[in-house]
Amino acid sequence: MRVVFLALLACLGATSARADGEVLSKMTAADKAKLAGFDATRAKAIAEARAGGSPIDLAELDKALSGTPKPVHDFDFKGNWRCRVLKLGKGLPIVVYPWFSCRAFEDDYSLRLEKTGGSQRTSGYFYDDDDPKRMIYLGALHYGGDARMLYGKDRARDQVAYGYWLSKNRFRLEFPQPEYESLMDVMEFERK
Repeated sequence: MRVVFLALLACLGATSARADGEVLSKMTAADKAKLAGFDATRAKAIAEARAGGSPIDLAELDKALSGTPKPVHDFDFKGNWRCRVLKLGKGLPIVVYPWFSCRAFEDDYSLRLEKTGGSQRTSGYFYDDDDPKRMIYLGALHYGGDARMLYGKDRARDQVAYGYWLSKNRFRLEFPQPEYESLMDVMEFERK
């Protein structure tokens, strides 16, 4: 595994890059297990949503899950986005949240994501996956009034997701087995 967008960041003049395998050394055992069971978790969460969700919410889910993933190195994620979360399974079949603001930027470490609006927020970094059409996101949940947290500081706040490019203006993160409220969270992004 390599840092996501390594070739792209080099072309853009990024000055920092992480070594191969770093994501595995950073990821907790619990999050490795979540990714190992990703396909089963995803199928179960979608089935629970479809079994009990309203037609309006299921139409939004279909939209969020639509599209064919493209190679991640073909796109530049930096910039301002609108983003929203769809929570699937566990308590309620599906909850569709409104759109909020997110941004992606390079910092001194690498490519970073921050959800800047709403009460439940995330902040973290992207890493390459063995599959060139997806990447790994390691982040941490924090609330609107709290300081941003770093992955690995509080297991209950750690977040892991697979990310998929759908077009230059659409992106999706899928969080298997988040600690709170749902079986899977789908975070949908549209470029502003």
